[in-house]
Amino acid sequence: MAALCESFTLRGPGPGGGGPGPGLCLEPGPDRDLVLLTERGRAATLFKISDQKPLGCWSVKHGQILTCPVVCNFETHEYIAVHDDKVLRIWKNEDMNLDKAFKATLSADVYRIHSLPQGGPLVLFRGGAVRTLDVLLEAPQQEIENLISAEVIRWSGAFMDGQQPVIIFTTEKDKDIFVYVQKPKLSVLHKYKLERQKLAMPLRFTAHITNQTVTLLCLYSNGCVYQALIPLQRDTEEEKKEEILSKSLLLKLSVSGAALKVASLVVLDKDHIAVLGSLPVPGQKPNELLTIWNTKFQTLQTSKELPMGTSGQLWCYEEKFFLIHGKVLTVIMYKCETSSLAAAVGKLKDSQTLDVSSFVDWNTLEDEELVVSLQSQESVALKAESRINLRSRTSTVAGQSGTLSVEQLLLKLKGASNFVVEIELKKLLARAPTLDLQAAIGCVVTALTDRCKGNPKYYPQSLLQEIVETRDFSYSLCPDLMAVALEKKDMHLLQICLERFPDIPEEITYACLTAFLSMSEDHLKNIDLNLDSAICYVDVESNNMEVKTEILENGFSEEMEQDMCDTKMPKESQSDGESCPVGLQKAALLNAVLHSSYTETFLLPHLKNLPAQQAILFLRYLYYLYVKCSEKVNTTLPGVRSPTINQIMDWMCLLLDAQFTVMVMLPEAKDLLSNLHKFVRAQVRFYSELNKIEGSLRELQRLNHLRESQTYSIEVLEII
Repeated sequence: MAALCESFTLRGPGPGGGGPGPGLCLEPGPDRDLVLLTERGRAATLFKISDQKPLGCWSVKHGQILTCPVVCNFETHEYIAVHDDKVLRIWKNEDMNLDKAFKATLSADVYRIHSLPQGGPLVLFRGGAVRTLDVLLEAPQQEIENLISAEVIRWSGAFMDGQQPVIIFTTEKDKDIFVYVQKPKLSVLHKYKLERQKLAMPLRFTAHITNQTVTLLCLYSNGCVYQALIPLQRDTEEEKKEEILSKSLLLKLSVSGAALKVASLVVLDKDHIAVLGSLPVPGQKPNELLTIWNTKFQTLQTSKELPMGTSGQLWCYEEKFFLIHGKVLTVIMYKCETSSLAAAVGKLKDSQTLDVSSFVDWNTLEDEELVVSLQSQESVALKAESRINLRSRTSTVAGQSGTLSVEQLLLKLKGASNFVVEIELKKLLARAPTLDLQAAIGCVVTALTDRCKGNPKYYPQSLLQEIVETRDFSYSLCPDLMAVALEKKDMHLLQICLERFPDIPEEITYACLTAFLSMSEDHLKNIDLNLDSAICYVDVESNNMEVKTEILENGFSEEMEQDMCDTKMPKESQSDGESCPVGLQKAALLNAVLHSSYTETFLLPHLKNLPAQQAILFLRYLYYLYVKCSEKVNTTLPGVRSPTINQIMDWMCLLLDAQFTVMVMLPEAKDLLSNLHKFVRAQVRFYSELNKIEGSLRELQRLNHLRESQTYSIEVLEII
């Protein structure tokens, strides 16, 4: 039994709206929850799957090209890359600049690096030779033999046979396919010629090793999957002898024999495979499908349409599919159970009570079809229980009718009034917290946001706020929630989401920042916000006049600046850091932005588009917070969820990096940058003086520990 489960977006479109670049590849990271995404010629990014956030990004400098996927050395937790075919790079997580990482120039072109948890990294060269990374680093310029003549490598994979790593790769020459099996540590190499298939060409290869036998699977253009068995136990005398490798039909995907396009093939377990591809149907537009097949019983277990199109690439790690759908990198979870004939044909007793949403695309059904489908599902469940006594069956049905399924709830909420929606949501929230409940709440919120987009007059503000506040929600469960809140200008909901969601994309964080900075103070005064993060240090009374004057120019008033230049004012009033440049409500909203998680590489391009006046206003507020933090000995602001000194400094540096050229050219920012420079320089001098007496203070602390607590004395210590 196999089923496709929920899906989510791991990486959205780039800043320019484009999708991932060509030559993209995915490799497992140093942890089960991490994956490495490599784009040819661009960069490598480390993603945490559960948080759906990038943890690091490394790119080569201009003129260099990554020519094979970046992999992780599972023994040392280092990353290995090859650029320009021959230049090897090795670095660790904390290394930021790839140009300063370890570098070794090899004597031959590298096709790919394979890394195994127990076997270590293996380097496969374009000439067919294989070296372990340790052997290669001992002499990077060692001679690499060419084992294949005028052949081009089409596919390669690395596996473990007991304690020995095995490299399997296929080559092509004059439409002939050759298979190589190599054990690099034992210097064993076997070559086979795959028998030809009439009127069809191989599209994809994959393999697995079971009981010292390699099972090579080949997906052909005619929609057939063939398998070839290769024993690993052979005499060394036969190494130079080329054999014809016979194959047998494993699975036929298409009855019509139509040509398969844009296909990928992965092995899930000994009885299940997954195929991504498009089969043209006469008179219809071809749709790309992700399918799971049972090879033991020749049955299709489940499928999912991908209307936005794919790149034809499919990866599978830890019961998750990774593929490019449209312009985003999508993760689709799946599950495979023990293969049996009853499960393969859908007659397994336990499968009768499974959630039908795993097998039916509810979005493509009309309301009447949905009702009929649900009724038929219930009738099947009742028939399956016909052998149970009447009393137990009646109680079971009653228990099922008391709690609506997700599909029934969505159908009931469609077009319902706010009162009905609120009642049903309270019932849903009252259930015991489980992973299924969290996903169900995500489906309900998605349905509500879809209704908001379809009906501009409908917006259940209080319901959405209650769900976000009372449940462990996340951005990925309903990506449209914050977009709808931005459209409706629901500042309170955006504030809650920024404070609670750990996986907000940088593009949405930037959109919230610009919305907060552009909102007038008068409008914000009428909005109910959580002010706990700012109310303890923002002086509301002394700030009112300044806010009304500044907001006319969106954070800067030329008249006020002229007055400050012409009039001799007290030193305290002339400092930009003495009074808050924004009102209390706007300060609370900006604090929520400061608390949001982000990756500098992905946020910086958005901040470069920040309007100049908004950038100045935001920098003035950050400077104000910086001065306030420096007034305290422990450099912490009072209040609940107030920004930390590290958050303030990080955002200030990021904003200056993005807007420095603009601010240098603007006269309005001259005094602000000058005051910021003076303040930072004074702090550097102060801490420098503290460092000078650090040794004396430590000596004094040591003497206090050595002195007996019963004695009394007066000592004078002269600090030179």
